Order: sequence, then C-alpha cells, then structure tokens
Amino acid sequence: MTVLVEMVSDLVCPWCWLGLRRINAAIHEVKDEFDVELIFRPYQLDPAIPREGVGYKEYMTQKFGGVGETEKNAQKDRFSQMRELLEQYGVEEGIPFKFSGIERRPNTIDAHRIVRWAQGQGKGMAAKEVLFNAYFNDHEDIGDHDVLVRLSEKIGLNGPLIKDLLSGEADMQATMQEENAFRQLGISGVPTYIANRKVAAQGAEEVRKLVRFLRTAEKEYPLEQAEDTTPG
Repeated sequence: MTVLVEMVSDLVCPWCWLGLRRINAAIHEVKDEFDVELIFRPYQLDPAIPREGVGYKEYMTQKFGGVGETEKNAQKDRFSQMRELLEQYGVEEGIPFKFSGIERRPNTIDAHRIVRWAQGQGKGMAAKEVLFNAYFNDHEDIGDHDVLVRLSEKIGLNGPLIKDLLSGEADMQATMQEENAFRQLGISGVPTYIANRKVAAQGAEEVRKLVRFLRTAEKEYPLEQAEDTTPG
C-alpha cells in the first residue's frame, strides 16, 4: 500500500525547508512498512508581491509598520527570536539558514513553475533543495529568470528550454489554479501535508509526529486506487 503525501509549501518559507527535511526523515523511517509518494504543491505566502520582487528589508519593515513604537519593538523581538530558533533547528537538520544576508523578497510563482517542471522529470526534490539553498544560504533572487535557469541546469534540466518557458506563460494558469484550489480547501499556512487526500498535518512537525501521521494515514485513510490526485 502506498501513502500519497502532498506537501503544500512556499520556497521563501524557512519552516517549509525544515518541513521538507523532516518529512523526508519520516518517510525513511517507515520505508520498510509501506511506500510513500511525496508530491510538491505550490503556495505563495504573499502573491501580491510584484513579479520583480521587493527589497527584503523594505518588505519586513512594512510588515512591522502601522503600530506604536512599543508594539513594533516587541514584534521585532519576537521576529528575532523566531529567526534564532530557526537557525538552531537548521543546524539540527543540516540547513544553513543565513537570514541576515537576504536582500530580495521575490515573487515565487516562477520558482513554483520550475518545481512543477522538475517534478514532471522526477527531479522535484532536487528542485526544492536547490531553490531553498539558493534563497536562504546563497541569498539569490529566486524570482529572477537568469537565476532560475542556472539553478535548473544545476539539477539537470534543459536550460534553454526553461528560459523559453519562463519568458512566456507556460503552466502559469495551471500553477495558480493549483494553489487557489488549496486555498479554497482552507489552507492558510505552510508547510501543510495532506495524506491520501483525506487527512492533513500542518507545520514543520517533529519527525516522530510525522511518522505517526504517515502510519495513521496508511492504516486508517487508505488511498482510493482510482482517485484523482490533482486538486480542484
């Protein structure tokens, strides 16, 4: 019996990179019990960001705007604590978070198109890892087409073809419709894992909890053999 896991995530979400490493560890732990198929689904934390992206510091400043100085400082303190916690978790998972060097907050729709195309060639995991690393470790603008083409070539995709596809609207509507389908299902935070289209878990849960989630899905929520795995 195979458990289908759809991971809904964004490529500028640090918790999603943690979640990717943890769901992979959970899948490895149950590999002798049953098979797990992991599929990546798109989600933009902020689809209103312009296609050319915005300055990261400017963006974060706006996030903290509209409150008094005391409240603003408290929010900044909480944000700093969260970044420190993420960096600590990152060390545990082998993830090199380096938040202080991020310069751009990109629109991620094109990066999600890259994952879609890579996934069609069995390279979805490689695409997720290279894009996460480019953003959080190398501080690259993963909304920039030249960057995306170079990263695509790094995982074995056809660079000239990817460049041509990115210059047009190939799979743009399909990617956006897929994302909107999950929003309509009520997903408002990522990462979210949906197992066999019947049961979900949200957040970068600990590996042991994800293992329990997978085992519960396999035993109590079997995947219908003829079920369509496309949302919407």
